[in-house]
Amino acid sequence: MTPKQIDSYCAKLPAATRSVQWEGVIVFKVGGKMFAIIAPDEKGKPRDLWFKSVPEHFDALSRSKGFRPAPYLARAKWVALEDPEVLTAAETRAYLKRAHAVIAAALPKKKQAELRL
Repeated sequence: MTPKQIDSYCAKLPAATRSVQWEGVIVFKVGGKMFAIIAPDEKGKPRDLWFKSVPEHFDALSRSKGFRPAPYLARAKWVALEDPEVLTAAETRAYLKRAHAVIAAALPKKKQAELRL
């Protein structure tokens, strides 16, 4: 998937919001909590996709071809997809949907109800 396709997909997930933070980093949140990031390269063009992984899959995923632990966020079980060609569009969407679901499930019940999650 291209960064534009990823951006469009994430924006359509339930109660997802999009913002630009930290000098051009595109951040997707649900309930105010991040679930995915499109990080720019040195020239400001979108490059890496970072997302929250399921904790039990973090170690294997971060060692997989095209992936690495996400800088600054690996302790929270985030991975960085450096090579989008290693995944099909369907696989990328599945990882993003799961990242959204993991974060949404961790929100307080009151917040989940507010957001109709």
